[in-house]
Amino acid sequence: MTKGELKVIVVEAKNLKDKDVVGKSDPYVELWIEKGYKQKTTVKDGTLNPKWEEDFKFNIQEGQHTLHLKVLDKDITDSDKIGETKIDLKEVFSAGYVDKWYKLPALLGLSSHGEVHVVLQFNAE
Repeated sequence: MTKGELKVIVVEAKNLKDKDVVGKSDPYVELWIEKGYKQKTTVKDGTLNPKWEEDFKFNIQEGQHTLHLKVLDKDITDSDKIGETKIDLKEVFSAGYVDKWYKLPALLGLSSHGEVHVVLQFNAE
């Protein structure tokens, strides 16, 4: 039975793919377990190596075992996707704590659009 609270710390990112023609990207991260409840970091202006160190909490219900991360570049009118990844939560469910870098694979996984450093902590009910 896997129910409890998941704490996600979005620490930083590195080597993000620049989506802007002029200047550098203004990255932020959207994260969710269910599409209807997305949380997001603050926007970091003009950097491809942002540091956030922001905490988020999710109540985990039975059957929820994937955390989605999408890194976006904030623009005046819209946001461009830099990259995204899915994190299988089974490791944090068993270990209780995971501290890792996750790659943002490009199309077909042939190259990378950067990496995101995430710390996960799980407290079972």
